Amino acid sequence: MISRRALEFATAILTGSFGVAVVIQSLDNGIGWSSAGVDPGTFPFLTGIVIVAGSLYNLVRGALPAMSPANVPIAITSVELRRLAGLFVPAAIFVAAIPLLGIYIASALYVFAVLAIPQHRSILWSIAIAAATSLALYVVFERMFQVELPHGWLTAALGF
Repeated sequence: MISRRALEFATAILTGSFGVAVVIQSLDNGIGWSSAGVDPGTFPFLTGIVIVAGSLYNLVRGALPAMSPANVPIAITSVELRRLAGLFVPAAIFVAAIPLLGIYIASALYVFAVLAIPQHRSILWSIAIAAATSLALYVVFERMFQVELPHGWLTAALGF
């Protein structure tokens, strides 16, 4: 079980870290005005500042019990946490598998896993949908739009 307060702190720290990363990268790109107009880092810099300010506000609001609903003792029960993990874990594995397997094989495995395991679909149906999804990605991006998606280390090593 996760408390609402812990969830608010974790979210504020996560979004604040993202905002700080945006601000730092924007400073590398340059902020302000140049002879050509606005420097490329200006808008991301301002966006990062807004994200950091919002995160600090949420962090303070979560720390003060009178100002927020953070005093709710339980935000996520164990059942809800399992359901959330059922969505997040396969997606995280999919993203981690893309550099190794490439997007086509990783997407086929992801679609198969999402259909076959929690939905209890038949194995053949899940394989057919996974193959069709991977083929559709290939046709749309590689052939129609001529955009090369990541093929992965394993696919490159096998020569595909």
